[in-house]
Amino acid sequence: MNDTKALEIVNKIFKSVFDKGNNYSLDTILERFAFDVKLPKQVNDSTTNEVTWADSINSGRFITNKNMEKKDEETGWMLPKKEINNLQELIDIWNTINLTTTERVYDSINVAKSDTIYRCENVYRSTDCSDSKNMIYCDSCGNSDFLLACGRSGTCNFCIRCDDSKDCSNSYNVICSNKVSNSLFIQDCFDLYECMFCSHIASKRFCIANMQFESHEYYEIKKIIIEWILSS
Repeated sequence: MNDTKALEIVNKIFKSVFDKGNNYSLDTILERFAFDVKLPKQVNDSTTNEVTWADSINSGRFITNKNMEKKDEETGWMLPKKEINNLQELIDIWNTINLTTTERVYDSINVAKSDTIYRCENVYRSTDCSDSKNMIYCDSCGNSDFLLACGRSGTCNFCIRCDDSKDCSNSYNVICSNKVSNSLFIQDCFDLYECMFCSHIASKRFCIANMQFESHEYYEIKKIIIEWILSS
């Protein structure tokens, strides 16, 4: 996974959600769409000084999963027994081995700048994702495909800023909802198709701000909203 591949994935998501291609850089996408998503932070491996990515940065001392496994195979992590005269000596010894493992990627392929990834493919700068493909700037998502700046969601596809939701597709800014598709700005809803700015409703089509519209009226307004999202 590299920046070019990540942008290709973002472009496909934009096409599906907005029916428009992406013209933003990855840095701009991060700033505009993933600004509040919990993502891995850039740190340095304390043993090699190489750049790596960590989900937790509290310890201040790190080692990549690859380098941790390499040391385990070559010399192991056990230390020879020595006399300990005081608590500070014990803590000093502990600090030589107490390194936070970074870039923990398991049974996955094509993953970059990520930590705690399980059984995934094509993942960029994401954390705690599992059984998913094509994830960009995501946190705690599973069983999903083509997500951008999403968090704590499952079985979703082609979504941007989908949080705490399930079974959503082709949508933008969906919060705490289930079975939402082709929609924008939805919160606490169920079974919506082509709705915008709706909250606390279920089984509706072509609603805007919880008001019913004709389909042709809806699509005209949707064009304006998409232009506003991409230009604001």
